[in-house]
Amino acid sequence: MDRDLLMHLPVIVTVARRGGFALAAAELGMSPSAVSHAVRLVEERIGQPLFARTTRSVSLTEAGKALVETAAPALRDIAERMDRIRGIKGRPSGLLKINVSNIAVPLALTPVVAAMAERYPDVTVELFTDQSLVDIVEEGFDAGIRLGEMIAQDMITVRLTPPFHAVIVASPAYIGLHGRPRDVGDLANHNCIGYRLVRSGALYRWDLSESGKDVVVETRGTAIVTDSLAAIDLALAGVGLAYVFEPLVRADIAAGRLVQILPRTAIEEPGLFLYFPRRAAMAPKLRAFIDTVNEIRRASLRTPG
Repeated sequence: MDRDLLMHLPVIVTVARRGGFALAAAELGMSPSAVSHAVRLVEERIGQPLFARTTRSVSLTEAGKALVETAAPALRDIAERMDRIRGIKGRPSGLLKINVSNIAVPLALTPVVAAMAERYPDVTVELFTDQSLVDIVEEGFDAGIRLGEMIAQDMITVRLTPPFHAVIVASPAYIGLHGRPRDVGDLANHNCIGYRLVRSGALYRWDLSESGKDVVVETRGTAIVTDSLAAIDLALAGVGLAYVFEPLVRADIAAGRLVQILPRTAIEEPGLFLYFPRRAAMAPKLRAFIDTVNEIRRASLRTPG
């Protein structure tokens, strides 16, 4: 095997995954020119181009696709085996990359990451916030965190939170000016803060319960967000009604800053889960994270409230 070719394969795989030289350079801690040089060297060794380059995009050629399909799984396997070897001699170490939804940090991850920093200082936990659902293996993540209903069945899952409800909330100021909706149908007469789905671009339709049946409600209003935490801020400011997960607004409801609207319409979500491919659980850094999650969750179950 050509030593230079082998050394630069991670660069090729990263450029392919990130879809560009600059993004790959930022992830690898290299300069764009160094990334370009590595790609050019591999192309010269192979004797054909790996990427089709334009001023706006970088895409794999047929040869590049064949190389990446071979190299990427092999490099992941090598990285996982190296992690296990390092774990044999001592503490877990390395970079643990987790793709998470924005709600996962306040709902479940803050105490876990804090405990990891204390117990496993040689592990760096990188939380990549992404509202869309991605292929965590293809995108180079060790694990992901999503609602249980969103996770592929071939993944191993670890529960992070109990089930919780999705609720409608508004500020007392908004209610004072506009009143409360009388029923699901009356939502059409209120300013509802919309939620844009990043991947599809569609507006999310609220999933509610009416007379014991699940219904899907289209809403309209003067504000649209892509982040439920932004919807909460707008609701606190009196902009309109927000549809969010109850644990995120529990303290605001208890303090009277927000009021739950139409509580009987709330549906139950399965809760958040950590998920990963079966072989990934063998990595000491992920095993340490899973053990920390389980310990903190057991402690929370023993603590009243």
